Parts: sequence; C-alpha cells; structure tokens
Amino acid sequence: MNAHVERLTNLVVPPEDAGRRQDWDDVARELGLGLPADYRELIDTYGGGRFDAYLWLLEPRCPNRHYDLHRSVAERDEGFEMLWEDGEPKPVQLLESPGSRVIPWASTDNGEFLYWLAHPEIHPDDWTVMVNEARGAWWEHFDVGCAELLVRLLTGEVRSEILSSSFPLEVHEFRASRSF
Repeated sequence: MNAHVERLTNLVVPPEDAGRRQDWDDVARELGLGLPADYRELIDTYGGGRFDAYLWLLEPRCPNRHYDLHRSVAERDEGFEMLWEDGEPKPVQLLESPGSRVIPWASTDNGEFLYWLAHPEIHPDDWTVMVNEARGAWWEHFDVGCAELLVRLLTGEVRSEILSSSFPLEVHEFRASRSF
C-alpha cells in the first residue's frame, strides 16, 4: 500500500462498504490518460466521497454525477478554455511548462477544485497538485501528489490559503458519494 494512503487509512478509517474497484485500463482509455497510482489506490480503498464534510474525492463513473471524475474533467476543460480565451490569466505553472494541463481530482462544498498539474512527458505518479479558488484566478501549487497532500491537509502539516479555514475537522470522517 502507498505510504500516504496507508497513513490516511490510519487517520480516517474507510467504511466497510467503501471502495470501488475500477478497471483502471478502461478509465485510462476513456480519459485518454493514465492516473497516479496513489489516486487509484484512494479510489480502490475509499471510493468517491467527502472527507471532513468538505472535500469531495472525485471518482470515475461515480453514481452521483456531481462527483464523477469524467464529467468534472470535461466541464473544467471547457470552462478553462473559455476563461483563458477571454483573458483570465493562466496559472504560471502552465505558462512555464507548455503542454501541461490541469486535471481535477477533488472539489469542495465551496466550489474550489484540486487538480493535478499534468504534463504528457511526466509520469502521472510525479504529477503535483494545484488548488484553484472558486470563481477566480487564484491558484496554489503543492509539490506533492494527491494522497500526500490530503494527509498533510488533514493533519495540519500544511494549510491552504484557498481552502476553508474550518477544514479539517478535529475528528476526521469520510462519507461515500453513493450515500448522498
């Protein structure tokens, strides 16, 4: 098990019925790209759902369409294309690395999104994470993968200036998307 996913399971015990095994080869074909191993393990362990009543882990083929990874990727791609064509500034990390893109893997109740900073020449396991404010051009970059960032946010080892100050909760919880 990935060390960060294992640490997360010690912080937030997955419900017994959590986790949804995916055919990751099919997911990669549908998205046109592979996904990081730590994310795949998060989904296999927890499935999609909400951590600490705030942060939603997006899931391929999620029964709740609002938290479906495929749908979020398409919506975010379309939205950024329009915003950036209309002059909203791109995050500097995308400008510094032509060919890069942002791919959502989590969202929040407030409308923020967490993304992988992906580049076709960088292995998905080496992608880092960016957080984008809701309805704005403010971005934060974290030089870690998604599972490590999630653990560090939940433990308070790192704080985001964008994410809610009430996140994380003192007592951590996870609720599966299918229960909503």
